[in-house]
Amino acid sequence: MSADCIFCGIVDGEIPSRTVYEDDTVLAFLDANPLAPGHTLVIPTDHRETFQDLDDDLAADVFDVLHGLVGTVEAAVDADATTVGFNNGDAAGQEVPHVHGHIIPRFEGDGGGPIHGVAGRRPTLSDEELDDVAADIRAER
Repeated sequence: MSADCIFCGIVDGEIPSRTVYEDDTVLAFLDANPLAPGHTLVIPTDHRETFQDLDDDLAADVFDVLHGLVGTVEAAVDADATTVGFNNGDAAGQEVPHVHGHIIPRFEGDGGGPIHGVAGRRPTLSDEELDDVAADIRAER
């Protein structure tokens, strides 16, 4: 646990939350500043700042709960769809340094856009540049 992490405070019960799911490794609760009714956060109960800090088992636990809650959240708020995502690091907009997945209910005409809109301008990349990036990613694996 991290003493200065708001999500760790929620896990410890020091900060109240509207919990919708809890087990030994994962906690899910409504976002205190929701983008839509039912906006839910899914976190590991152990403090991990970024995706890279999750071991395989904990990552699987988080994704299993996230997967199981998407349809449940949609049904609970009669949403037409959901946007599911993670901000991973400061530059990506991660405001709380504790891994957390967002389940954001979406409704026809809600004014929200696709996930492609979160990154601003799209880069212009040649086929050669795309090939180089793909090769670099494969090399890092």
